[in-house]
Amino acid sequence: MAGGSRCFKAALAGVESPEAFEGLGWAAYCLDEDPLTPEARERAFGLYRARGDDQAAARVAAWLAADWAEFRGEEAVCNGWLQRAHRLLDGHEPGPGHGWLAVHEASMLVEDDPAAARRLAIEAAELGRQYGVVELEMLGLALEGRALVSNGELGEGFRRLDEATATALAGDAELLTCVAWACCYLISACEQVRDYDRASQWCQQVGAFCERHGIGFLLGVCRAKYAGVLTWRGQWDEAERQINQATQGLASRPVLVGEGLVRLGELRRLQGRLDEAEKVFASAEGESRALLGRAAVALDRGHPDDAAELAERFLRQFPDPRRIERVVGLEVAVRAYSALNQLARARETLGELREIALRARTRPLRAAALTADAAIASASGDQDGARCSLEDAVDLLAGTPAAYEIGRTRLDLAEVLLASGRHREARFQLVAALKGLRPLRAEGEVARAEAIERRIDRPNLGGPGGESAGPLGELTPRELEVLALVAEGASNHDIAERLVVSEHTVHRHVTSILRKLGVHSRAAAAVLAARHGLV
Repeated sequence: MAGGSRCFKAALAGVESPEAFEGLGWAAYCLDEDPLTPEARERAFGLYRARGDDQAAARVAAWLAADWAEFRGEEAVCNGWLQRAHRLLDGHEPGPGHGWLAVHEASMLVEDDPAAARRLAIEAAELGRQYGVVELEMLGLALEGRALVSNGELGEGFRRLDEATATALAGDAELLTCVAWACCYLISACEQVRDYDRASQWCQQVGAFCERHGIGFLLGVCRAKYAGVLTWRGQWDEAERQINQATQGLASRPVLVGEGLVRLGELRRLQGRLDEAEKVFASAEGESRALLGRAAVALDRGHPDDAAELAERFLRQFPDPRRIERVVGLEVAVRAYSALNQLARARETLGELREIALRARTRPLRAAALTADAAIASASGDQDGARCSLEDAVDLLAGTPAAYEIGRTRLDLAEVLLASGRHREARFQLVAALKGLRPLRAEGEVARAEAIERRIDRPNLGGPGGESAGPLGELTPRELEVLALVAEGASNHDIAERLVVSEHTVHRHVTSILRKLGVHSRAAAAVLAARHGLV
């Protein structure tokens, strides 16, 4: 690409032409060069206007709008170029310029207004087919598919996305950046419904395409999304490499850096490096997924009240119940409500999660709904129901490369089996979980497994005279007092008032209790308290 930039500059040293300036703009765009990208395109725009080619000028104006949004985050200037394109095309018969304008407006609307984005995407694809502009056709199809998936129309949406990606990789496109864009929309949609099989298959095809053409694998934002797929597949080292490349590549586009940061924060959380994860999520403030990252960290730390508030804050950004983006927020909210013993709210939220999982039909999402169901069952004392849901979730994930998800689900199952007195089965699940978690260096879950193992090795004898204090034996008298109130359903505020201490002190006690008991929720701690006679 650097060679291409030199060629365009050499051509411009002779006679200035709009085509050469437009080519220079593309070379600069792919090399992340700001301010050369908009400067070159502005020169191309002016020369196309001087030539009287309004369709080409409108096309360049649409790309300039994207430049000002991506590189500078200046929405007013972006909108100015979009309106300039509209004015140029007023009174003209529909042509490729109209299609490019529709593509860019659709890309800017797809997350906020999928229905409007879909209408524009259909227009772009039709104009692409009519005028033989393959880039317009494939981007229109990809954007329509992305909008359909976002609105919950998954079957039709993925048919469009598959077609768009196949079109992109057929080799007819001249603007290879548009190939990356189309693939990026596919990966984004797959990530939302956890269709990692589809994402992996297409990523292999994209990688082979890029190798044949001697270009980088993906654009920065696409790399960040691809890292999410790699993380789920347990390829954490490669995921981090992709994230680092994405954030470096997006350094000139600070508006988009958050895409990489939220994936890095999630990776740190899965690794058990919670302090680092919190800092990364804080640095990505403004990204909706950062809210969920903070919520998940709060759950890991034993603060379900904070997790619930953050999950609710995320869900308010996508109030339409059809929106597929709600999935991750619903999952965290169910776990938080269960830990707070707010079971009616948990069940209502689970109903929405189940409905989406039923439509998506992907194994990871169905497994997520089952683990959420198990959290409610465990909190309500239905250990047999929790066991069945977790066993079904393990069966769904078996055979996939999702070592972390399988390991975490097995540990949940081990806890339920242990609470039911089934120590042998609990140990089996524990050993199987560690087999997958240790190679990942998932320190948080490994520590949890070790805590469960200690409880298996020191079971409560249950005899008169307190021959063994069981898992509660490590707690201090004050922690036992706090645990008893937690088991009664008291909030941190209520406990602070009862014990005449600060809420911060109660938080500290609850965190210590969960760590010592080797559980991740107040509800699980309450079950243990009841089982061992504290309540």
